[in-house]
Amino acid sequence: MCVQPFFQETIEKHQECLKKQREAVKYRLKKLAARQSEITKKSSVIRERIIRKYQEIQSVLDEDLRITLSHLEMEERAAVSALDGLMESNCSLIQEIEQGLARLTVALEQTDTEPDTMSFFSFPEQQDTDTVDRVMDMLNRTDPSSVSLDEVKADQILSLTNSMLLLISSQTPIIKKLFKSCQFTHYIYSHNLTYLTCRFLCVKFVKYVSPDSSEVYLDADTAHPKLIISPQGDSATYTETWQQLADLPGRFDTTLNVISLQGLSFGRHYWEIDVTGKTYWELGVTYPTIPRKGTTEDCWLGRGDESWCVEFFDGEYTAWHGGMPHQLPFTKRFCRIGVLCSFPAGLVTFLEADNMTPLFSFCAGTFSDCLHLALCPGHDHNGTNAKPIVICNTPSPTSDL
Repeated sequence: MCVQPFFQETIEKHQECLKKQREAVKYRLKKLAARQSEITKKSSVIRERIIRKYQEIQSVLDEDLRITLSHLEMEERAAVSALDGLMESNCSLIQEIEQGLARLTVALEQTDTEPDTMSFFSFPEQQDTDTVDRVMDMLNRTDPSSVSLDEVKADQILSLTNSMLLLISSQTPIIKKLFKSCQFTHYIYSHNLTYLTCRFLCVKFVKYVSPDSSEVYLDADTAHPKLIISPQGDSATYTETWQQLADLPGRFDTTLNVISLQGLSFGRHYWEIDVTGKTYWELGVTYPTIPRKGTTEDCWLGRGDESWCVEFFDGEYTAWHGGMPHQLPFTKRFCRIGVLCSFPAGLVTFLEADNMTPLFSFCAGTFSDCLHLALCPGHDHNGTNAKPIVICNTPSPTSDL
């Protein structure tokens, strides 16, 4: 019986440690909620400023105003949703700590009558260490600053509206003009690449990247053997014939995928993909670490944490990331899909390119690696899906701004 005070003191220390960790997680939860409120307020301010600009030309720009606000609201929803997920993780950990505290309280009440029950708590120091490690990991993974709105893009929208009265016929839809200004040219100038360096990046292809272009090209060394990549590197077509190609480490051997040669690491980038006449396709962006070999689900676009995509199959659109499907409310077979990647906002947005209709937006918070454009043209489905999937490489219109 003389050892009971020792056990009681040990448990009380363990209890105190858990309380401190609970307070740390509660504080993080409070900061996340504050960040969520801040983002909502900033988005509201941006929205109101844009509305005031549009009121000057309301009669002409009703439809364009709807599209612009739709994009801002989608980005806000993505950011708020991401913060909801982080807050939920913190709440779950608090619940686990509360359960641990409850068990310790019961154990303290039983120390005088059932000393043998203390054997479960023989190693509280290890439990404290495990709890501290889990809390530290949670705090590292739920930094509120990792989720933000793309305020620079909002400033660009406001700047464009100032000149809209004189350029209205050539500037609409404004969101497309904005996206077009964020293409590969920004990457080249931001990296201070020379023309020879740009040529070296695309040495595998006939057509080279020039400093005033916005072009990306498919890397044939990553393509599944049943994909034919065009000599220009701008399209992928399915073939029933398994081509005798080198089994390179970067080549997909099960999924019908191919990724771009260029990997982008900052700025804002926009591509348009032609899917005319196709009944099945997948397209998106991916980290270079996406699995390429075997039948694991992570090899498919959007099924793992390394990639984000939109899929069209059997007349339905689905957005994928981390193996989580998001059914989209569209039935029309679109001909051209836009993909916007914003590193400042940690955002991947998919849209119907002709009318700039938003399809879905993912808020990743902060990208941990460079991103490549990724395509899957799908099987030919008895000839109904035989057409290629094509990157629409067009000159950047930034000189028109």
